[in-house]
Amino acid sequence: MSTPPFAAELADSTPAKAPGPLKGSAAALLVPQARLSGPIPWVIAIMIALVVIAAAGGLALNNLTGNARAELSGAVTIQITEANETLRKQKAATAAEVLTAQDIVASLRVVPEEELDEMLRPWLGDGAGSQDLPIPALIDVQLSSASGPAEIARLQAALDAEVPGARVDAQSEWLQPVYSALSSLQYLALALIALLTFACAAAVWLAARSAFSNHRETVEIMHLLGGTDAQITRIFQRSVVRDAAFGGLVGLGLGAGAVWLLGRQFAALDSGMVAGGVLGMSDWIIIALIPLAGVALALVTGRYTILMALRRML
Repeated sequence: MSTPPFAAELADSTPAKAPGPLKGSAAALLVPQARLSGPIPWVIAIMIALVVIAAAGGLALNNLTGNARAELSGAVTIQITEANETLRKQKAATAAEVLTAQDIVASLRVVPEEELDEMLRPWLGDGAGSQDLPIPALIDVQLSSASGPAEIARLQAALDAEVPGARVDAQSEWLQPVYSALSSLQYLALALIALLTFACAAAVWLAARSAFSNHRETVEIMHLLGGTDAQITRIFQRSVVRDAAFGGLVGLGLGAGAVWLLGRQFAALDSGMVAGGVLGMSDWIIIALIPLAGVALALVTGRYTILMALRRML
């Protein structure tokens, strides 16, 4: 094996002395690392972008679920089914009086029949306002506390005494399947983040192993010249951190841009439920920390990979 130029120069300059430990700056020159070399920075950028999108989606779903639960925790609907229109209106008025007398009722509103007709028209067409298809009377009630089983039973008992056939439904129960679906999507986002984290660590591991193998002979000479494992590890770490930082910044820009575009598309829906999933300042701070977490992961993975390679080498 031919002697590298830097080794010959070092031997000529100190012929009578044994080589001492290499300084950090001198050791770094022995293993030249090209900046942004290979596909690894771009692979990291793509993975960070996907993590940003997945994290933003999970945070938006968490906000959406929390806001919906908060708004509907004390919401109750009273349904009165009666074929006779006049009798149905009388029962609705009586139910409103009974509910007003309850101390747990904060507010209520008897839903107008015209509003019910408009809500059902997309499904029933012109038959929504037909007398042949009686629509139950509805009363929206907001309780002063959460609508638990005890509150529902209390309202039901009060209505049964004055308005037989009236039914009390907690609005949060209607959306329970929706809550379950949103929770499943959040777990899916977490699973995707975990898989991408594993893939990113594997990419860094492969890149560090490849870089070490390419400079194995140089590392052996550095050991002979007094270089320590810590010095050699720091040289490779700098390259890994530099590539990971570049990939993290590019990935953050790509992911944040995609999240912004998706946010504008959902905002165009003009839906109150969708508006509950808007990302807040704390959410954006968490997203901004993702590249830092990626750099930390690359640093730990790269250091561990090089140290294990050095131990097997010795």
